[in-house]
Amino acid sequence: MKAKDLAKILQKLGFVFKRQKGSHMFFEHVDGRTTTLPNHPAEDVDRGLLNKIVKHDLQMNREEFLKYIK
Repeated sequence: MKAKDLAKILQKLGFVFKRQKGSHMFFEHVDGRTTTLPNHPAEDVDRGLLNKIVKHDLQMNREEFLKYIK
């Protein structure tokens, strides 16, 4: 999954783009959750990082997250 696609999903979930430093985009939710996303257009987000973002930062399980992909 590309960072651009993941950023769109984050926005659907209520996360707001706050800032960017270098290639890292910072998103924040109104409830205080935050996540950082590397923005490398030619590369997919690594599976391990994607799992960390979904489970820890978004506080969702895989099945819930997959509903937003499409």
